[in-house]
Amino acid sequence: MKNTTKLYLIPGAFFLLACAVDLASHLCGWNAHDTVKGALISLLCATTLAYALPRKPDAKKLGMLVWAQLAGLTGDLLLQGPGFVLFVSGMGAFLVGHVLYITLLGSHSWKGLGWKVWMPALAVMAALSYVLIKTIGVNGALFWPMIVYGLVLLLLVFSALCGVVRLGGGTWWILLAAALFFIGSDSLIAIRKFGGPNTGPMAFAVMGTYLAAQTLLAVGCLKLICKTKN
Repeated sequence: MKNTTKLYLIPGAFFLLACAVDLASHLCGWNAHDTVKGALISLLCATTLAYALPRKPDAKKLGMLVWAQLAGLTGDLLLQGPGFVLFVSGMGAFLVGHVLYITLLGSHSWKGLGWKVWMPALAVMAALSYVLIKTIGVNGALFWPMIVYGLVLLLLVFSALCGVVRLGGGTWWILLAAALFFIGSDSLIAIRKFGGPNTGPMAFAVMGTYLAAQTLLAVGCLKLICKTKN
């Protein structure tokens, strides 16, 4: 048992190496990004399974976490291709992943929340999503779908924030930071897509915030499903 609990360090080390190569490629002008991008979340998923399985996790919640990561991997691969259809498909894959993360977090942090909390919270989140999408400059056919996408991202933040306020503990702060990193990453993607700079530093910022989000979500969710202290 003692030996198997450390096996996650192997895929974890390769994941960190792949992250370093990917981020360096944007700053140094290497042609490594397309090569390693598909490996990033694959290695994170392998690390997740190698860490969780020896620790007897909640199987249903582990499944949600792994499927959320695989949805992110699908989104990564689709967004590598050109064109409107692949962009929409990629964002759709990420939307599925966000919904899975929200379901996992909400199963802990939403318990007992009534409509007196939900109604104003949803109204505020919808307004914030509208303002964010307007500010970024999204227009055309994607305007309202991106508002829905932004609302889902804010719901992820809300789920983590509920955990911070209602349950406390470092785990929920990790998850809140992850959700905020995801908002940063997806906002930068939208800015780049709708007229912003498409430079090495911008790509570095997108991938840096994205990898931080996925890594922190993995860490925080594993703490929840493996029944460790929050």
